[in-house]
Amino acid sequence: MARLDYIKHRLDNWALWKARDGSGGLGYATTSVLLRERVDESREIHLYSTIDETDASLTDAAVESLKPERPHLYERLYLIYIDGVGIREAARRQHCAESTIKASLDQADHALSAWLSAKDAENAARRAAMGANRTLST
Repeated sequence: MARLDYIKHRLDNWALWKARDGSGGLGYATTSVLLRERVDESREIHLYSTIDETDASLTDAAVESLKPERPHLYERLYLIYIDGVGIREAARRQHCAESTIKASLDQADHALSAWLSAKDAENAARRAAMGANRTLST
């Protein structure tokens, strides 16, 4: 398997959205800078970037769907995208190889893609049912 670029983009957008949410919306952090761990500078998050709120909210629901049945994927997404620790540090914290973290990101991409596809199909079926109901009532 390989990482899915469109999912990586969604996860980057989600991370920005979560970071902005954590800043209280005014650009001020809700936690002390002194309490935060140093993040990998290659994953620095810029709070003033444009964020697709709808996309981020849907991605958040998809990520949360992993928590009950695939908690290791959920935890690793948080380490990489929210905590911004990078592959090496995530592997150290999870007591596993870097290749395991990379494989988990691949698995998470595909699980999120499947969840989003199922959600799209569910929404399409709902719209079709609403359209059929309108046709019958006229």
